[in-house]
Amino acid sequence: MNNPEKLRKILEGLYQKYNTPEYISSDPVMFVHRYRSREDMEIAAFIASSLAYGRVAQVKKSVDNLLSRMGKSPRDFIESFSRKEADKLSGFKHRFNTGEDFALLFSGFKELIAQFASLENAFNHCIEQDDRNVIPALTKFTHLLRERAGKKKSRGFSYLIADPESKSPCKRLNMFLRWTVRKDGVDPGPWEKIGAERLIIPLDTHLIRLCRILCLHKSNNPTLKTAREVTEQFALICPEDPVKYDFALSRIGIVENCNGSGCTYCGTCELKSYCG
Repeated sequence: MNNPEKLRKILEGLYQKYNTPEYISSDPVMFVHRYRSREDMEIAAFIASSLAYGRVAQVKKSVDNLLSRMGKSPRDFIESFSRKEADKLSGFKHRFNTGEDFALLFSGFKELIAQFASLENAFNHCIEQDDRNVIPALTKFTHLLRERAGKKKSRGFSYLIADPESKSPCKRLNMFLRWTVRKDGVDPGPWEKIGAERLIIPLDTHLIRLCRILCLHKSNNPTLKTAREVTEQFALICPEDPVKYDFALSRIGIVENCNGSGCTYCGTCELKSYCG
């Protein structure tokens, strides 16, 4: 990393600009803010993050569709989940995933909640005190959830829940953890026992490009290994909260429409000294 103090000042400026309630509506995290109870928020967060692939407008439409089918309380829907409730998911589709995939997911949720009382408690059961980051716990948690969902899996279920033991950067799972663990103007942070210092950056193709421009890594591939390396670089700037700047950086593409090859925002972009 070249001149970390310069980068820290730029990132802090972006954070102050974008990590405010004004920009919540530009992101699927908006759906988590619909709810007040921690139990509803964690389920809404998992659903919204799991559907966060594809065009933002379609993601929002799909999340709203699915949550509407679940009624006023996602937690109540899960606790009473049965074949009757599964029928309410019929016809739902978001790119690679269908209502059948979510019926399996919700069956897994119901089993975990029956055993641990909440998804937070289930995740806490998976984490060890000496774990440097959330990856070992995330691996155990996803395996536990897959196990509780039943032996017969639908075609899209594996895509719905990435496996940290694969090469996937697990962007959506790490986004779920960012939303539930961190608490600021954007992230609602209903979970209380896991520290933000253990989080991993939710890495996708857009963020990996920006991080490469910022000299935080040299890879072209968004893998979990790269996500760890990028997180370690951010930890040099903010060790207590290495994913702090994720939302702000992603707004450059989502809100300002940066495509990396010249756009109307380039002249005033905070990162222009790195792109030149």
